[in-house]
Amino acid sequence: MTQPPIPPDETERLHLLHALGLLDTEAEPAFDLITRLVSQILQVPIALVSLVDENRQWFKSRVGLDATETPREFAFCAHSIMNRGPMLVQDATQDERFADNPLVTGQPNIRFYAGMPIRSAGGLALGTLCAIDSKPRVLTKDEVSILVALADLINKEVQMREAVLLARSQMNYSQKKIQAIEARFRTVFERAGVGIALVAPDGGWISVNDALCQIVGYSKAELFQLTFQDITYPDDLDSDLNLLQQLVADKIDRYQLEKRYICKNGSTVWVQLVVTKYVGQTGELDYFVSVIKDIQAKKEAEASLVALQLSLEERVLARTHDLQEANAKLSSAIAQQQQSDQALRKREAELSMVIENANDAYVCTDQAGVIIEWNHQAEQTFGWSASEAIGCALDELIIPPEMREAHRAGMKHYHIAGEHKVLNQRLELPALRRDGSVLPTEVRIRALHLDGQVIFSAFLHDITERKQAELKREHEARHDLLTGLPNRRTLFELIPQAISRANRLRVPLAIVFLDLDGFKAVNDTYGHEAGDAVLCAIAQRLRESVRDTDTVVRLAGDEFTLILELLSGGVQDACVLAEKLLLRIQEPILLGQNTAHVSASIGITLYLLGTEKTPDQLVNTADAAMYEAKRAGKSRVCVQ
Repeated sequence: MTQPPIPPDETERLHLLHALGLLDTEAEPAFDLITRLVSQILQVPIALVSLVDENRQWFKSRVGLDATETPREFAFCAHSIMNRGPMLVQDATQDERFADNPLVTGQPNIRFYAGMPIRSAGGLALGTLCAIDSKPRVLTKDEVSILVALADLINKEVQMREAVLLARSQMNYSQKKIQAIEARFRTVFERAGVGIALVAPDGGWISVNDALCQIVGYSKAELFQLTFQDITYPDDLDSDLNLLQQLVADKIDRYQLEKRYICKNGSTVWVQLVVTKYVGQTGELDYFVSVIKDIQAKKEAEASLVALQLSLEERVLARTHDLQEANAKLSSAIAQQQQSDQALRKREAELSMVIENANDAYVCTDQAGVIIEWNHQAEQTFGWSASEAIGCALDELIIPPEMREAHRAGMKHYHIAGEHKVLNQRLELPALRRDGSVLPTEVRIRALHLDGQVIFSAFLHDITERKQAELKREHEARHDLLTGLPNRRTLFELIPQAISRANRLRVPLAIVFLDLDGFKAVNDTYGHEAGDAVLCAIAQRLRESVRDTDTVVRLAGDEFTLILELLSGGVQDACVLAEKLLLRIQEPILLGQNTAHVSASIGITLYLLGTEKTPDQLVNTADAAMYEAKRAGKSRVCVQ
């Protein structure tokens, strides 16, 4: 058995451990809650909060173990405190450090161990949060992350006790409430689809979230060395500062504008900025709250709207707001109960401010699916006021009827198994509005465990415009903008389908290549607008002259291609239709006070079953037949 090493800061570590007054004390909910969560979430029989003393390890909190302490020389945790991150032992009998350890060879028969150091604010390792099983185990990446996150909660508890040892007994109740608010506050910032920043009165960054860093390309450390003036595009700075001065002078209570930031790589990005201010207890300005939405895509779409008719597709990034500054302020404010209450009210005000200024609908439900929060954007999106929505079942309010059973089954499965496929990911789902209409939304849902209860926090973004833009772009990519006919790309998608049908039904099809005769003279005489009118008229005549089973395509310029299917009479049927088209095309076309006359040269090729001709070959053959018709005198039909 390998003796555990002694940390280089052992004397300082032991001094702090004894000064905290945690050793040999009664059980406390702040620690017991974490060990129960470790046992339940990781599904292990034993979970411990272990403090490593000079000659022993003592359990501040324990689940599944009667003993309150063990000798340090046998303690897995004495090894774990040497690590910066988690220590994982999948099978202790296969680890030379522990194979002959009495805790492995005897009760409690340790096989699996996972421990995460508990550290002071100065980085001293005081003990561990550990999970133990009598069976070999391998933790998933998510399970390791959960252990690290729960250990971080204990770190915060221990570090807080460093600062408030004398106030511990009177602060238990308020601390628990603050932690619950912080958890919800953190969730809002993690799931908010915009950049968020707290900005000092001089323009320096106090706190920023990851979404803002991704928008401008700077890390948090780099932003803290700059001001918002430094990264604002010079042409946009005066308008921003003017509105800021009006906000400081109480002439306005908030302002919103579109501006450009200069990114780290030198490019610019358009953002929509919403700024409010926070005034402290003394009435002096503490900081500004900025909500920053990336609208670069929208601006690019607006710039190219005339030519491309593109709409904005927004990408909303969800990241976390840094609570370290808030925790520091909280630690300095908890010398007495009154200051703690003030900090709590401040957090609630910040949370409400962010939720109400969010660009997405925010909905929060309890574990039964009853709505407990409903922000202003949710009112705008779904048509229900907050007073009407809160207290109603979510599935009866915004989930379409055909999806409600699946939603209820998913909720039931989550409460049984603790997992759900819609959590912690972006999903596109339909949602029901008050007027009965259904709109597409992008949804992000997270489950929060607070005080033994589960609440579900969701952000919903209306993506109706994005979906409409996608459909429009797809239509424009496959159709000719002038005539509305399918274009060349669509032609070469449709021919293979038509060939498959011909082979399946054992009926031939024909490809018809049509080029207008005399069209250039119309352009030269009456202008290109008249030429466009002629092309539209010819396109309409072709559509009217073919069957529903046939397809008319504008290939390019004054060239058209037809796919004629179900030709039971073969090439004879195709020729009959082609002659009909010649007569129809030669009819005069009125152009205001003028009249245009055009004709056409038509080439036909027939696809016969089993010939294995490619779409390119069929079109090229029909094209060659059309040129044969032109050489033969135009206004006629040739077959190859």
